[in-house]
Amino acid sequence: MIFRFGAFEFDDRAGILKRRDRLVALEPQPARALALLLSRAGEVVTREELRAHLWGDDTHVDFDRGLAYCIGQLRASLWDAAESPRFIQTLPRRGFRFIAPVQTVDPSSPPAPARRFGKRNAVAAALAVAVVLGGIGTWLMTRRPRPSRPIVAVAVFENVTGNATFDRTVAGLSDVIVERLTALGPERLGVNGNAGILRRPPDARDGKAVARETGASFLVSGQLETRDGRLSLVMQLIRLDDGTHVWVQRIERPAGDPLDTLDKDVALEVEAAVRRLVLKEAAPAS
Repeated sequence: MIFRFGAFEFDDRAGILKRRDRLVALEPQPARALALLLSRAGEVVTREELRAHLWGDDTHVDFDRGLAYCIGQLRASLWDAAESPRFIQTLPRRGFRFIAPVQTVDPSSPPAPARRFGKRNAVAAALAVAVVLGGIGTWLMTRRPRPSRPIVAVAVFENVTGNATFDRTVAGLSDVIVERLTALGPERLGVNGNAGILRRPPDARDGKAVARETGASFLVSGQLETRDGRLSLVMQLIRLDDGTHVWVQRIERPAGDPLDTLDKDVALEVEAAVRRLVLKEAAPAS
């Protein structure tokens, strides 16, 4: 079975985890744990059930340490955090629960067989299509135009500090932003963070091409850099029809900062900018 959740896809038969079509390193034991959690998404999987699934009754190990390592590795691969989980929730002294929405696809399911139509059926089908198209045409001409919602594209953020230890944190910021903006309501705002063009480096990403591929009118992008001996994340909101920067903001941290709260700060700043500049909401009174 193939499970899809967030930006990830997991094949439980092969034990392969991908993020946006890119392989994610995952050891066999955490992969087995993920398979069990996904198969029972939304349910509590007890610690004893995980022990039996991962080690069986005949294997004697330091279970608590082994399980902690296994779940820790799994969270690292999913860029998840125990204190603010997006995927794996810990229930103290009970077990774990997969809390994100999950879509399942069975790759072994055969495609539906093609139906053969005789001449009489073909004529009837053509008449039915003509009636439906006529009705749609009438509806299109008589309906009131609905205001279109704006769409914001979110590009993968870049780490240009030269320090590879920041790669995972920085690359995960786009997922946090997508999640935060989506929570504003799909009827109010469209959010696109999955298009292939959004994974390209900035110098290979043309604004008008982004607009064509994503349908977006605005692009959120950013990069982590070093500035005056400090870490500086610059974020920008770009109007795609003319390439205008309508908002630029920096978040700075000391050089040795672990960046463990950066995702929350980024999400808040970007949400506020989108509310004000895209959704045209009035700024809250101070």
